[in-house]
Amino acid sequence: MHTLIKNAHIVSPDLEILDGAISIHDGTITCVYQNGDVLPVADHVYDAVGMYAFPGFIDIHAHGANGYDVCDNSLVSIREIAKAKLAEGVTTWLPTTLTQAQSYLKSIAEKCSHYTKNQSFTKTPGIHLEGPFINASKAGAQNPEFVRQPDIEELAELHAITPALMISLAPCQDGASDIIRKAKQLGITSSAAHSEASYQQIRDAKHAGLTHLTHFGNAMTGLHHREIGMVGAGLIDDELKLELICDGIHLAPEFLKLVFKLKPIEHILLITDSMAGSMIENGECSLGGLEVIVNDNVARLKDSGALAGSTLVFNNGLKLAAEISELPLHQLVKASSWNQAKSLGLDGLGKIEVGFTGDIAILDSDFAVRATFVDGEQRF
Repeated sequence: MHTLIKNAHIVSPDLEILDGAISIHDGTITCVYQNGDVLPVADHVYDAVGMYAFPGFIDIHAHGANGYDVCDNSLVSIREIAKAKLAEGVTTWLPTTLTQAQSYLKSIAEKCSHYTKNQSFTKTPGIHLEGPFINASKAGAQNPEFVRQPDIEELAELHAITPALMISLAPCQDGASDIIRKAKQLGITSSAAHSEASYQQIRDAKHAGLTHLTHFGNAMTGLHHREIGMVGAGLIDDELKLELICDGIHLAPEFLKLVFKLKPIEHILLITDSMAGSMIENGECSLGGLEVIVNDNVARLKDSGALAGSTLVFNNGLKLAAEISELPLHQLVKASSWNQAKSLGLDGLGKIEVGFTGDIAILDSDFAVRATFVDGEQRF
């Protein structure tokens, strides 16, 4: 199968081409053309005139979409979320769990494993375990009933069912550094989340192998003039990678501006943290078994009013990041896929270059998604 995307404003890390073209043969990019180059005949031609062509977005933190939740523990839900994500320009997604009983998490992992054997929508190379090894005092929209101490055997058991590419856990919990160290040996990326960790505890966790901070700024210790906490650690350490929910709700625009000003773009990762309520605007749904009310695209727990994940779609997050950061797109685009691919070892993803996979998101000038290609196949 030979696909040609022509007349596109190609945007890739450190590269922009006006009126360029991309040739994808059997799923792999075989040539990137400049304006005026002679183009080949192809089986499928997509005319992207007036539109951007970005590397397909990689959402490493998303619980659900369009009324479906990973914690529904349903293969249908996994498939429907994977399908919905294509409309956001997402070509690779990590189904993200919540704090639940181990038996339930195992069942969810089995559903995800089943989907990976026939990835007919977005790619799912593994899962993201958010919890259960968190601090109950910072549970947020996690169910405190199932919070427990770090247990490497539990983690290894889930990892054996389907690859756990990431685990979000609380570095302040006893045994956290040990499990971070052992997770690294298994090839699992560790991220700090839902924690009362001090700056020093984050430093200790980093020494053990911690590399990410989950939904930066949310459910973590804030910046104080005598203890800079997790937020301070993320801002002062250029190597720690920050997940950002760019919806203007979880993080104020001014906070986002501060992060983009202080942090190298190579260590910022855009995420959605989306839940079942994304794409429904108003209504009720659930998040990991907890009741949620969505009002004007803001999701909150019915009982406490706490923010319950986001209703953000990835392309809108990129749009807001572009407005706030004022970075050129060939720099900002690193935060939408390339940084994720490098961090998690996803070879061949995140760039529009020869030899890379033909995962492409086509967006108009207002960042609305017009087409999504996975392995050169138009799936949206």
